[in-house]
Amino acid sequence: MDPLDRRIVHALLVAPRASFRDLAAVLGTSDQTVARRYRTMQAELDLRVSGSLRETRLGWDRWTVRVTATPDAAVPLAETLAARRDTSWVRLASGGTQVLCAMQTRTPEDRSALLDRTGLLLDRLRTGRRVVGISANLMLNVFSPDAWSWLSSALSDEEVAALARHAPGHPDHPDHPDHPGHPAAGRARLSEADEALVGLLRADGRASAASLAAATGWHESTVRRRIAQLTSSGALQFDVDLDEEAIGIEATAYLWLSVDPGALDATGRQIARHHQAPFVAAITGPANLLVSVTCRDASHLYRYLTEQLGQIPAVRAIESVPIVKTYKRTALVRPRSGGS
Repeated sequence: MDPLDRRIVHALLVAPRASFRDLAAVLGTSDQTVARRYRTMQAELDLRVSGSLRETRLGWDRWTVRVTATPDAAVPLAETLAARRDTSWVRLASGGTQVLCAMQTRTPEDRSALLDRTGLLLDRLRTGRRVVGISANLMLNVFSPDAWSWLSSALSDEEVAALARHAPGHPDHPDHPDHPGHPAAGRARLSEADEALVGLLRADGRASAASLAAATGWHESTVRRRIAQLTSSGALQFDVDLDEEAIGIEATAYLWLSVDPGALDATGRQIARHHQAPFVAAITGPANLLVSVTCRDASHLYRYLTEQLGQIPAVRAIESVPIVKTYKRTALVRPRSGGS
């Protein structure tokens, strides 16, 4: 990635659905150049923009599920979990003996049935006898979004402010419910039609209003207004994702940290500022902080563990689990033949 590529990615983090023309106006280049670079990064770096629902804004729960199994059982389990609508990331870890995923529950019944549903899934795969254990931990608080923080410094503050007006959830966006000329919409409620819209945005967060209107049967203005309403309410968010290996990241891992409870919030916020940690969440269980880590190589990961995390007084223990293969990132199903 050259400097312009990084500026485009940063711009997408700020305004994921801004047109190529609007992006180009702030970046100081042509819309044809931005479109060409974007499509090249799609093909070569697996760049994706996707919409997803923010569980906490809707009263839902998000869990991290960890299954330990034999390698021949783990692979089909990971593939099946990646195809489920209620999972947001699925990864194979620890030499192919663990499957890690995030799973969504919407109702108390979903919550109580979480492990039962996972157990039934294992039975359907006929892998139950080769599964060593299953654990599920509730995510209590997310300290940072699933974003590439090391790429979010390519633009100036002025450029970020200029782009922010093109984000659907910004008050100055013409489709925002609080923008002059729009009636107050109140707090967004998710309907079945909204679910269909979000499903389309999950597949392509930059899909045009025209294509979304054709798929949902809504008018284009209704599509734009509904996206703005859901975004401004916090129910809908957009993620920008890249293939780690394609940009030189060869060591990815999940860390389970045991942190002094009284220092959990401060420690989570501190780690969330580390550019190596794109995702940090407080969770239930003896290890109460989950950290996703992306490093250049194993040596870089070692230095991060010893020189940064190891120097935080409240961190009592660290369990590191290296990622072998990614089957689903954010809300996108990865090709079965793909790499990490």
